[in-house]
Amino acid sequence: MAPVADRDQQRKSLGARGEDMAVDFLKKKGYTILCRNYRCRSGEIDIVARKKKTLCFVEVKTRRTRNFGPPQEAVTQRKQYKIGRVAQDFLQRYSLENRPARFDVVAVDFSTGDALIELIENAFELAGQQ
Repeated sequence: MAPVADRDQQRKSLGARGEDMAVDFLKKKGYTILCRNYRCRSGEIDIVARKKKTLCFVEVKTRRTRNFGPPQEAVTQRKQYKIGRVAQDFLQRYSLENRPARFDVVAVDFSTGDALIELIENAFELAGQQ
């Protein structure tokens, strides 16, 4: 078994590769990437993009295997809540509260060898956080 530090580095490398692929995929779908890895005290959002006039807060999940299910299943309610808090920070910081916004998920699945990329638009809504 690989040491913990090696496994952590492999996980980060896989995540970064998945995010890079997601950015390319989103650009081909007509998204404009505004920023990557937006951080604040509440957490982080992988990608903030715009599609036409809508701001899109995009969470990217990458998996090497399906041992724990498909990648998008890792966007739990708790994760959705954290993403929502970070999105609120972004909207307030840039005075964009009145702009239409949504939450998308990009799932990058390497379980078959080749990358399978799936975009889930409007993947979730946040109750009480509008």
